[in-house]
Amino acid sequence: MESFSADYMGTFGNTQKLTPVLDSLAKESILFERMYATGTRTVRGMEALSLAVPPTPGNSIVRRSNNANLSTIGSIFSKRGYSTGFFYGGDGYFDNMNQFFGSNGYDITDRGRKLTMGDAYLGKRTILTDSEVSFENAWGVSDGDLFAAVIRDADKRHSLKTPFYDFVMTTSNHRPFTYPKGKIDIPPGTGREGAVKYTDYAIGEFLRQVRKKPWFSNTVFIFVADHCAESAGKNEIDISRYHIPAMIYNLNGQPPSIIPSLCSQIDLYPTLFGLLKWDFESNNFGMDVRSPGYRPRILLGTYQKLGYLRSDTLVVLSPRKPPQSYLYDFKTNIQTSEKSSETLGREAISYYQSAYYLFRTGGLKK
Repeated sequence: MESFSADYMGTFGNTQKLTPVLDSLAKESILFERMYATGTRTVRGMEALSLAVPPTPGNSIVRRSNNANLSTIGSIFSKRGYSTGFFYGGDGYFDNMNQFFGSNGYDITDRGRKLTMGDAYLGKRTILTDSEVSFENAWGVSDGDLFAAVIRDADKRHSLKTPFYDFVMTTSNHRPFTYPKGKIDIPPGTGREGAVKYTDYAIGEFLRQVRKKPWFSNTVFIFVADHCAESAGKNEIDISRYHIPAMIYNLNGQPPSIIPSLCSQIDLYPTLFGLLKWDFESNNFGMDVRSPGYRPRILLGTYQKLGYLRSDTLVVLSPRKPPQSYLYDFKTNIQTSEKSSETLGREAISYYQSAYYLFRTGGLKK
């Protein structure tokens, strides 16, 4: 879900009633109460959710060269016989999305330009046609149109008896905040609140339709944000601007529950695989947050600065500076400078340096 801060949901204290569908789902799902995004841009969320690695300094791996044939979350599904798909309401040429997902085994569905000779790396790609689109703006088709494409493809794969894993990226909750008229009680183009409420509405319509499908009972749905709507705050790295909603819905044999542990976006799929009791090999950094050995921590990044928080201590790594340490109060969002924690500083450096080293040397390859 594009730019979907936890703050928008009634589940996390919002009183505007913008997300009735997601708030209802939260009560029926496995809800991550304290999950934090790794960055402030969509490609960071994609990196975290598709690779389960910390944010490396500078560009996301999604936008870097030599990012093909990596050990992705999708490749774990592929080894179990799943087809993998990437759905995006806009043009996947933007931010190198199609190249990244297409070069890592995903079929592409987007609202992009026609194929050219230079797009051979994409493999199978479906471009949404005008007849399949009822509304679009500069960022792409409405979330409702995107979900309709997801359903069409799921029906097709189910008819072929092919299990599927889809990574679906919405766009409606983005400026200019326009969406189809008459769907919700907030006029299009009037602000973020309307876009949030429309995305929630579209998710509700999507679920209303798929609950009638023969593949629904055996399908798990994950709802998670790529990042928060705003990143700027009063602190150097403002932790409150990274809190995102995340929930696992319709997982057979698992009753609704709340996971209260502080955790990172990179932990979402390792936790799902733990719930599924899957054995798998990978080089991701995420952990099953329910496991006895899990130590709560979060990893946060801007373009140049990297944060690592464990317990109540935040370490910030910056170019050409020694690590800086702060005491952090989640209740007040106040950071107080403290004497540098050498042990935690080394721990932070080890996470980020290891992730970068593995990528640079090919250690993230399949």
